[in-house]
Amino acid sequence: MESTAVKTSVAPIFNLLKLTFTIVPIVAGLDKFLNILCDWTQYINPTLLDMLPFSGATFMMIVGVIETAAGILVFLMPKIGGLVVSAWLMLIALSLLIGWNYADVAVRDLVMAVSAFSMARLALIFDNKTVE
Repeated sequence: MESTAVKTSVAPIFNLLKLTFTIVPIVAGLDKFLNILCDWTQYINPTLLDMLPFSGATFMMIVGVIETAAGILVFLMPKIGGLVVSAWLMLIALSLLIGWNYADVAVRDLVMAVSAFSMARLALIFDNKTVE
C-alpha cells in the first residue's frame, strides 16, 4: 500500500507526465497531416520507404492516426496508453538507429519511451485518475 504522503508527492509528477504524453502524441499525430513542425517523411528509414506499397506521405498519415489515438489512450487509460506510447517510441528509435539516420532523434525518443513507461507504472498508483 502506498502512503498518502507518497501519493501526494508523486501526483504532480504523474499528472505532468500524463499531460505530456497526451498532448505531444496528439500534436505530433495531427501534424503528420499538416507538416507545420517539419517534413515528417524525412524520418522514414529509406529501407522501409522502399518496401511501402504507398508514398511516404501516406505512411506518415497512418502514423499520425496511430499517434493521435495513442495520445487519447494515455488520457483515458494511462496504464495502457503509457505502454503503447513507450513501445511506439522504441520502434521509431529502432527504425532510425537501424539506418543510422537521425541518431540524435532516436536517443531522444528512447528517453521519451522510458518516461512514458515510467508514467504507465505511476498510473498503477492512481488507478487511471488525474490526482490533486
